Amino acid sequence: MGKASYHHGDLRATILAHAADLVAERGADGISLRELARAAGVSHAAPAHHFGDRRGLFTALATEGFRILATELAGARPEFIDAAKAYVRFALEHRGHFEVMFDKSLYDDADPQLLEASAGADAELRAGVATLTDPHALADPAGAALAAWSMVHGFAQLWLNDAVDTSGDPIATIERLAAILFDG
Repeated sequence: MGKASYHHGDLRATILAHAADLVAERGADGISLRELARAAGVSHAAPAHHFGDRRGLFTALATEGFRILATELAGARPEFIDAAKAYVRFALEHRGHFEVMFDKSLYDDADPQLLEASAGADAELRAGVATLTDPHALADPAGAALAAWSMVHGFAQLWLNDAVDTSGDPIATIERLAAILFDG
């Protein structure tokens, strides 16, 4: 493609945004680098230049997703319920990232940047869980973190896959569920 079709300020970010959109629309299996280049309006070599291959692309997309999630969780303080709502909101608003982040078959799970981003998101989720006053959560912080993550992640998956009634407000629903399970 010539200069007329390329006008992006940050090509890497543009490609990642298009990848996230395509994954959200049709799943990760339905994406090729060539198709991604077409969708982004760049040469077919541009995605390979920035990411190497599909695995590299998905590693970068998962890394970006974990960073966004960490930022959104950090901004959701001070209570666990706020973190629960932020997690579900992230899943709904960043569906392409969310799908890739939790499918390790798609990316290099030993990538140092990905590991750092994932650890940052995990630390933020644990910070939200640390605000719980329930005696069981205080006695077993690791168990409480796993239970909380299972709840918000499971609910987000169920919602995104239309496996539950999606006629209501997902944020109000997760707030209600978090209160039932963790707010005594």
